[in-house]
Amino acid sequence: MRLKGKKVAVLAEEIYQEMELWVPYYRLKEEGADVKIVAPEKKTYKSKLGYPVNADVAAADVSGKDFDGVVIPGGYAPDMMRRYPAMLNLVRDCFNQGKPVAAICHAGWVPASAGILKGKTATCFFAIKDDLINAGAKYVDEEVVVDGNLITSRTPGDLPAFCRELVKALEK
Repeated sequence: MRLKGKKVAVLAEEIYQEMELWVPYYRLKEEGADVKIVAPEKKTYKSKLGYPVNADVAAADVSGKDFDGVVIPGGYAPDMMRRYPAMLNLVRDCFNQGKPVAAICHAGWVPASAGILKGKTATCFFAIKDDLINAGAKYVDEEVVVDGNLITSRTPGDLPAFCRELVKALEK
């Protein structure tokens, strides 16, 4: 129960990648964290394969002060997440407060749109590396990259390293 007392937001939107949402969700719960699904609206969202996730709260109803960190799963959901100012504000607020912001795969689109990548070293799914570079990040091809409070990974295969670094960052 290394994370007892910690509250973590896991973002959701339509077409999320199943493992990239559920593996960190359950890994954080296993460590005792209070994990909330945050989305544009408080409703049910479906994954790439149709698996449902129910949002606990709408992003407009919370802010960075309500959480100790935020996880952004990939899939195509991040392309929709970044269209909502409240989702970007939550990510930006957590980042600016020094709280862990963890993005995997296509989730790099959200920190890019939130304007928090300038000068950071990060990784992502190779297809969006130009987006990270254009947002000011230094792209590297590694399973997990930790640069301050930003944690990034490339694919579902990187989830063990991603979750390890996420738990470590939330322990601080």
